[in-house]
Amino acid sequence: MAKLESRAPTPSLFPILPQQPAGIARLAAEAVHTDDGHLIEFRALTVRSVLNRSTSRRGLRFAYSINPYRGCEFGCRYCYARYTHEFMELRDPASFERIIFLKQNAAWLLTQELRHIDRAEEIALGTATDPYQPIERRARITRSLLAVFSRESGYRLGIVTKSKLIERDIDLLQQIARHNSLTVHITITTEDARLARLLEPRAPRPDLRFEAVRRLRDAGLRVGVLCCPLLPGITDSEEALDGMARRAAEAGACFFAANPLFLKPCSRPTYLSFVREHFPALEADYEKRYGHADFVAKPYREQMARIVDRVCRRYGLGRRSVGEMMTGVTPPGVEHLPFEAISQPDHEHAPRKPQASAGAMQQRLFAS
Repeated sequence: MAKLESRAPTPSLFPILPQQPAGIARLAAEAVHTDDGHLIEFRALTVRSVLNRSTSRRGLRFAYSINPYRGCEFGCRYCYARYTHEFMELRDPASFERIIFLKQNAAWLLTQELRHIDRAEEIALGTATDPYQPIERRARITRSLLAVFSRESGYRLGIVTKSKLIERDIDLLQQIARHNSLTVHITITTEDARLARLLEPRAPRPDLRFEAVRRLRDAGLRVGVLCCPLLPGITDSEEALDGMARRAAEAGACFFAANPLFLKPCSRPTYLSFVREHFPALEADYEKRYGHADFVAKPYREQMARIVDRVCRRYGLGRRSVGEMMTGVTPPGVEHLPFEAISQPDHEHAPRKPQASAGAMQQRLFAS
């Protein structure tokens, strides 16, 4: 018998192709590098939409949200939005503060989208990432969005930020407020500058944020303080809340709100590492509170609500809840939920408008 020759396996005509990213993960993979900061990379992200319907985790619909950026430089240890990078196949929690995506053609997209929504709907700017994080000084995406609203009337707009940079846009905010409902929320977690630096490493100091409240109030704008989140055993004492409410009143704030920490699984490693390093005696307490839940138990929420109510009454401050986030009017049937519960991931898709070249894009993004 003839000896059989050894042959290599015949290649398949239909090899299994590697799975390609889809949706926002594909857009993230295609994002163009535009700039670098200290341990940060900035990428230009092509999106189809900047206006997203927001709902709470309990299915209640509140408003549209706009986040000019994906990712945030401030690096807040408790940030609940870190999970949004997971949709882009970026699963290291640190990537949220080290890879920042800048949404392209945001003002053009907003102009188109506003034509298709009810002006009575509330719109929140900055629910998942800060619209005034440091890159905004050069990118100016948030300012371009405010310019769109400054030419409109009848909208209900709310802005949430930790940054004093919002003072730059007082001119546009005043124009918006003349013909629209506008409320600005300045988040200040603690008045202790040392603690703030540990919690929010690259956010402006608390005193600068209180000063921003005063400057915006002097400009005739409706502004309040969000003392969020309340951190059990760290910032949740009546003494601490009294000090925060007093500072808010001194700055002229229209309202004051404070809600307990909302700790998503994506945030737990970062935040609990902070607790172990700086407040080791609280580690067991946090395990008990958040070991099997994102929200604290109802009795604790009610206790904090009573304290907040007392300090607001003491200093003549109005109160806010998530249901009245934009306009001060709670929609019928909406229960008071933690403010942090409103944030949802954006749903960008393929671009609708041809994009400029990378060189032209970068020149436009970072023009002074």
